[in-house]
Amino acid sequence: MSKSYDFGQAAENRASQYLQQKGYLILARNYRYLKAEIDLIALENNTLVVVEVKARSSSYFGSPASFIGKKKIRLLVQATDHYMQSKNLSYEVRFDILSFVYEKGKWQVEHLKEAFYPFT
Repeated sequence: MSKSYDFGQAAENRASQYLQQKGYLILARNYRYLKAEIDLIALENNTLVVVEVKARSSSYFGSPASFIGKKKIRLLVQATDHYMQSKNLSYEVRFDILSFVYEKGKWQVEHLKEAFYPFT
C-alpha cells in the first residue's frame, strides 16, 4: 500500500482506540454507501456518532478538520441515513471529527464533537 494510505489507516486505528478509551462502542469502520465512506460509526450512550477522521503530517495548511466541505457532509449524511435505515435504528445522530496531526514524532489529536449539522 502507499504511504498516505498507511498513514490514514494509522490515524483511523488511533481514532478507534481513542473512542473506545472514552467509552464509545465501535459499530462499524469504513462503512460505504454509493460514493460515501464513513470512517467510524460509534455508539455513545444513546447517540449514534458518525466520525470523520482527518490526518495530516503538518498543520502548516491549517487544521485537518478544515478540509471537510459541503459535498463531503452531504455524502456522510446520506450514508448515515442508509446505515440507520438498513439496521432499523432510531438513535439521535451526532457528527464528530477526529483530527490528527503527526509532527516531530508525536501524534496530536483534536476531537470536535458536533462538528457539523446536516443541511438541505
